[in-house]
Amino acid sequence: MPKIRFHKLAAIVVLIGFAAWMGTGEFSSVGSAADKSVTTGKHPADAGKPAQPQAAKPDAAQAEPKAPLRTVAVVTPPRKTFARAIRISGLTEADKRAVLATRVAGVIDKLPVKQGDHVKTGDLVLMLAAEEKISNVDNAKQLLVQRKAELDAAERLAKTGNLPKLQLDTARSNLTLAQSQLDTAQAELDRNEVKAPFDGVIDRVPVELGSSVMQGGEVATILKLDPVIARGEISERDLRYIKIGDEADVRLVNDQKVTGTVRYISRDASAQTRTFRVEVAIPNGDGSIPAGMTAEITLSAEPTNAVMLPRSVVTLGDKGDLGIRAVGKDDKVAFFPIDLVDDTPHGLVLGGIPEGARIIVAGQELVKEGDLVKPVEADQATISKLIGEAAAGTQ
Repeated sequence: MPKIRFHKLAAIVVLIGFAAWMGTGEFSSVGSAADKSVTTGKHPADAGKPAQPQAAKPDAAQAEPKAPLRTVAVVTPPRKTFARAIRISGLTEADKRAVLATRVAGVIDKLPVKQGDHVKTGDLVLMLAAEEKISNVDNAKQLLVQRKAELDAAERLAKTGNLPKLQLDTARSNLTLAQSQLDTAQAELDRNEVKAPFDGVIDRVPVELGSSVMQGGEVATILKLDPVIARGEISERDLRYIKIGDEADVRLVNDQKVTGTVRYISRDASAQTRTFRVEVAIPNGDGSIPAGMTAEITLSAEPTNAVMLPRSVVTLGDKGDLGIRAVGKDDKVAFFPIDLVDDTPHGLVLGGIPEGARIIVAGQELVKEGDLVKPVEADQATISKLIGEAAAGTQ
């Protein structure tokens, strides 16, 4: 019985305590404090503490400072008038070349020339044995003399009226026939002879005296080396710059330098290379320049306004074409395709560059078209060094 009373008494005390807590109203602030802590980002335990001032967020422009402009060295080269030089590789060759052959078969009876001999037009180079043909020519000559004598006698008789006109006509016909027979015999004999078709030098004699040759067999090669011809191929781009009669400098592989004249320019391009054949005639009276020698031909065209720059300034554009980079008035990079006027030991002579262009001579590979740069005038020492390195590269 005492236990039951104790439990009842405890329940009454709890009930009274709960009622007192409900009366204070503190239960409503629990959820509010939690919500405030979520909103302000503070722990409920820190709710009573004073708020700390927040640092100002940096501006986007201030967060990423601008990169400094790239510095490039530029130069404004002086403009001069340069003679355009077009250099092409080529070979020397004979002005004329003929392979001499026999017109009939036979045995070589005369061979008065040998390799290296100089001959004139019509000189005998070779003769085949032709005893029978020589005899026929002699007989035809004698017959012709006889027919002439007969005609003279007939004309004298005809004048006195002692010879009919018909016999006079017969005598004249006989003379004509004798002349024809002599011409035929002489032509047959001439077929046994091989003569020089032009002035030149005998370059090759592949036969020997006494040997037998077939009809059409090769017996000698003759070359005309004055003038000697330097032959090369010019590109379709440079074709407009040259004309027949222009002077040309030729440097042979043995470092001999000669001067000639353009005598021929082909008007039909090679299907494989799209180039045009050019021939330069070089005086060669002493025959010192042989055929088949490697040569560098320099064709001189009309002078043009251009500038000289070191090779190192030339670069590739976005489209893969050769050119230079320059700085405009707005300090932005621009690209200009070049026209190669000449390639000298001192540098490149370039056309197609605008007047007053500030050409980048150092740093051009580190920038591209449209970039804003900081141009600095290159000193003379830098330019001289660049040109000196370019010149050394050609040696």
